[in-house]
Amino acid sequence: MNNDLFLPEAFDSFIQNNAAVLAYFSTTSCSVGEAVEPKVKNLLQTHFPKLKFVAIDLNFAPEVTAKYTVFVEPTILVFFEGKEAIRMSRNISIEALKKAIDRLYQLIFE
Repeated sequence: MNNDLFLPEAFDSFIQNNAAVLAYFSTTSCSVGEAVEPKVKNLLQTHFPKLKFVAIDLNFAPEVTAKYTVFVEPTILVFFEGKEAIRMSRNISIEALKKAIDRLYQLIFE
């Protein structure tokens, strides 16, 4: 985890300076979040290599989570060209996430 991104200004800058970002919000005490995170990382490595991954622990980034209204874990926010395009929380289907990302990813990168 990059502790610098726990500050709203740094997180906003990271989103603006990268064409595509997947922000994964959870805590170390969330067993579902810990189980889903490696699946999400594998999805990105396999299908969406240009999508930047960042993990944010809700316990250490309260200003970021408040700004982006993330109060449930796990939550995934996907940003394309600085704008939130996808939001998924709790029971996250990797297949549904793949389908949601694929269309926008194709428009931007291919």
